[in-house]
Amino acid sequence: MTSPDITLSAAAAHRLNAISGREGHRVMLRVAVDGGGCSGFQYRFDLVTGPEEDDLTIERDGAAVVVDVVSLALLKGSEIDFVDALAAAEFRVRNPNAKSSCGCGVSFSI
Repeated sequence: MTSPDITLSAAAAHRLNAISGREGHRVMLRVAVDGGGCSGFQYRFDLVTGPEEDDLTIERDGAAVVVDVVSLALLKGSEIDFVDALAAAEFRVRNPNAKSSCGCGVSFSI
């Protein structure tokens, strides 16, 4: 199943394609929202080789992100991005639903 509710940035797609090339097979980024963290919810990122049966798949430039249907409501309207900065290189979620987030950017509240 695909969804226009979440987008994948060009930088994130490029990074996923680079990881896939290094691994020698296609990898997908699984993005999920779990309860916890210092602000109530936290993002979880995993590399997987394929989606689960009920996952939503977001694709761009040959790269893919998968999201479970439970997390979709909390991620609606979000962009999955990859930021390569001096302090860290990481996938990030730009979530318009988040009312606040912690300093590390992994935890948020709605």
